[in-house]
Amino acid sequence: MSIAHEETSASPRSIRRWNLIDRAILAVAARFGAKAKEIERFLKFAVVGILGAIIDFSVLNLLQSTVLPPSGPNEALYVRLATGTAFVAAVSSNFIWNRYWTYPDSRSRPLLLQLGQFFLVNTLAVVFRLVFVGLTYHAFGSFVQDLTNNPGWDEETVNQLGTNIAQAIAMVIAMFWNFFINRYWTYGDVQ
Repeated sequence: MSIAHEETSASPRSIRRWNLIDRAILAVAARFGAKAKEIERFLKFAVVGILGAIIDFSVLNLLQSTVLPPSGPNEALYVRLATGTAFVAAVSSNFIWNRYWTYPDSRSRPLLLQLGQFFLVNTLAVVFRLVFVGLTYHAFGSFVQDLTNNPGWDEETVNQLGTNIAQAIAMVIAMFWNFFINRYWTYGDVQ
């Protein structure tokens, strides 16, 4: 049962919006015959991931524009703190949406067990992300600066742009890791 079909205090308009998303996902998934349910889950997981990415990038850029600027003597630390904090905000949202929308039939398992498994899988993904972003953000930012022939950008702008590019690449890689490991471990009780 999807979130749109559960009794909720949400407005009829927001329920219709989710019904549209559910209907579109079901229409695409139905084309895959026997694999339709797995395709539906993957598409829902991807929608949740897109929402998580929006949260992730919003928190990252808010932090880098305010309290954790990617420049100065603590530049690398600030980049890692901003991307780590953004990760926790996004994963929290993703867990809730996946438990109640993507895998509602998995709620027979204990909440804390699933939450622990979900965070462990995502923690491995964030370790990869922190290393990848930490090693590549400056190179990506410098590459774009050179590509656009814009030598007037300051170090903070170059590093913030590079952080966003590196994070986007890492998120795509992590999405596939997260889906498959969570599907067969965290939500392994779902047929």
